[in-house]
Amino acid sequence: MSFATLYSRALIGVEAVQVTVETHLSNGLPGFAIVGLPETAVKESKERVRSAIINSGLDFPTRRITVNLAPADIPKAGGRYDLAIALSILAASGQLDINKLDCLEILGELALDGSVRSVQGVIPAILAARTAQRELILPRANQREIELAHYGSVLAVENLIGLCESLQSESGFKLEESPRKPPACPEPPSFKEFTVQGQLLAKRAIQIAAAGGHNLLMVGPPGCGKSLLAQVMVRLLPALNEEQALEVAAIRSISEQKLNSGDFWQRPIRSPHHSATAVALVGGGNRASPGEISLAHHGILFLDELAEFKPSVLDSLREPMETGRITISRANYQVVFPARFQLLAAMNPCPCGHATDSRVECRCSPDRVSRYLGKLSGPLLDRIDLIVEMASLSRQELLSRSEATEDWEAIRQRVAHCQATQTARQGKLNTDLLQLELDEYCQLNSKLENLLANAMDSLGLSARTVHRILRVARTLADLDEQSVIAEGHLLQAIGFRKSVLNPSLAA
Repeated sequence: MSFATLYSRALIGVEAVQVTVETHLSNGLPGFAIVGLPETAVKESKERVRSAIINSGLDFPTRRITVNLAPADIPKAGGRYDLAIALSILAASGQLDINKLDCLEILGELALDGSVRSVQGVIPAILAARTAQRELILPRANQREIELAHYGSVLAVENLIGLCESLQSESGFKLEESPRKPPACPEPPSFKEFTVQGQLLAKRAIQIAAAGGHNLLMVGPPGCGKSLLAQVMVRLLPALNEEQALEVAAIRSISEQKLNSGDFWQRPIRSPHHSATAVALVGGGNRASPGEISLAHHGILFLDELAEFKPSVLDSLREPMETGRITISRANYQVVFPARFQLLAAMNPCPCGHATDSRVECRCSPDRVSRYLGKLSGPLLDRIDLIVEMASLSRQELLSRSEATEDWEAIRQRVAHCQATQTARQGKLNTDLLQLELDEYCQLNSKLENLLANAMDSLGLSARTVHRILRVARTLADLDEQSVIAEGHLLQAIGFRKSVLNPSLAA
């Protein structure tokens, strides 16, 4: 037989697209050609495949070899097709039984001695193979990702000759006897090292943000506890469910982030420096890799010193904050990365940080403060649900040795219960409610409608801001375990928006 067909997976964003590896051996001068829109690393695979086959003690056919990677309009990158190409050549030359390969998907990069090296994006390939109900051959070097994906129909191989011997044996190669179990969920982190003095309004704000998945901006002078409260809020969030954990692991896999079973269930926390570029934040580059917002998928994107970021970088967050994804276009294809993150931001009220500090005189001119705060565009502020202004701690609060009055462990359980209530009622958190769903789950009586209408007129609220007020009010009602939004809930939600028009933010 001079023709063989095998299957592999290309990595387009977080999707593992099926690639058919077709190999034909024909008469003529010996040659080796790879077609199907291969990039340089794929073109070079013919040298790796030839050496790996020869150094494994197998016969490399001295014929004209043509390998087609279909579909041809999908770009192929990396060495992930090496193992599939080598097996297709061996099957086309009659050294392997093609019938043992027709139900397999194969990924792996070959070394010159025939050993199989790790490849990028294994978890998306495993999830795609599980959906297609296909068996998968992967490098042993990707064992950690294989264990995290807990899919039983996977064979991890170390070298080409060992795989060929398994395929040639009468019993064939053996897959896992039973699907692997996901790693055990670790104990939630402790709050023992955190003592937050004062800042009652900010403490309330982080509870609301954690319970409903709302975006939060904290504005205050240096040392008032913004970063400390951000760390507390991160620990209030419940663990990921299995579907979310696999999505997060898939993104880490394609971005070559370290994967550990200990943090499989933990929500990702990303905290880029304010010098980060737009590409670093939203993704891109020559090979369209995910950015910080995608690495924070189902987790927290913490932007400290928010006003120090470039305005163009901050405005690049506007679309993914609404849609939960980011689309990166290239000349011949598009890549879509998930980016359903929760924004947690902190900033000073002015460049010196003391515009709202009654104890320290501000050194900034009005024009300088205006330019500083003008970096935050109106559309960006519209996408932030909660804006809380924090004052500097008083002498009594700072020097007090009294224990904190908050039981953060109880608050964490309350947040988890609140999120479970939302998921049971509407299948999502309140922050993700669509406009039509607001009419169903955030109904207001005539009195509250008039109250909201008056707030719209007096505060100049946009339609997007009104919708976010309704979502926050719904979360406040859920925290109080009430099925209907009450007047107090709506007033609190509006109160967290008033600071937008405060003179300290009116640039």
